Formats: sequence, C-alpha cells, structure tokens
Amino acid sequence: MNVEIYSRRLEMFRVTETIGRRPGLPPRSYRVDLRNRQCDCRRFQTLHYPCAHVVAACAKVNLNVEQFVEDVYTLNRTLRVWENEFPVLPDLSTWEVPPITFELVPDRGLRRNPRGRPQSTRIRNEMDIREKSDGTRCGLCRLAGHNRSKCPQRNYHVGQLSRSGRN
Repeated sequence: MNVEIYSRRLEMFRVTETIGRRPGLPPRSYRVDLRNRQCDCRRFQTLHYPCAHVVAACAKVNLNVEQFVEDVYTLNRTLRVWENEFPVLPDLSTWEVPPITFELVPDRGLRRNPRGRPQSTRIRNEMDIREKSDGTRCGLCRLAGHNRSKCPQRNYHVGQLSRSGRN
C-alpha cells in the first residue's frame, strides 16, 4: 500500500492499494482519518478495529496501531468475560423432568391434504369474477351448443386441412 500524508496534524492520509488488484483495474485509494477513526472502506468505523489502510497509515508515521483497537477487543476484556464460573451440569439421566400437566392434541383441521391437486391460497376479488357464458363453444366453428367432436362442419374443416398439405 502506498500512503500519502495529507495532514500530520489532523492525522489525515490517502492510502492506495497497489497489490492484490487484477490487471487492468485502476488501484483503489482510501481516505483515512485517524482522529475521527474513519476510513473510506468503512471497516474501521463499523468494526471499531483498524483495517489494513489504518495499519499502513500508522506504520508510515510510526504510530502505535493498538491505540485504535476498541477496548472490547483487548485480552483483558475477553478474560473478564470468561472469569465468571459456570456451574457443572449434572448427568442428563439425573435431571428432574416435570410431569406433563396437559396433553397436546393436534388440530386435524389444520393438516393439509397430501392427495390431489393443491388448493390455491390466492385471495379472489371482483376482477376474478367472469361473466356468464352461453355454454360450451365449438373449437372449430365457434358456435355454442356443441363441441369439436360433434361439430356439423367437422368434415368441411377436415377436408380443408388435408388439401392444404397438413394432416
């Protein structure tokens, strides 16, 4: 990483990553503000732990990077968390289990039917209501009262299909 000092008094730096980038991509640069504990990569302010750009800036001006590590990450704080004693758990077979005072009864109405086509859970409204149709219409002649297999003009349509070269 290449570190440029913008202001030693305000502890502002420009850190440019030079290695680890793919060929053809321009190097990325990050603004590091040690006084306000901020870096453009946002790891420093999010984790409260120095990112690689902060470490590089501290190395440039011989600052101890440990001063930027939040107290929760220190060994003393970690040891203080674990200094409490935990009771030893007895063997599982010796645990006292309270007797069941009530019986759980499943609601059969809430079970789904595993057979058949799944029922739609869609909520229907007035858009889904269709107007009454005048019965089944024929797929060939579009007249009501019969279907394709009973169409009186079936032979006429079949003849047209065979003359056009399609079977």
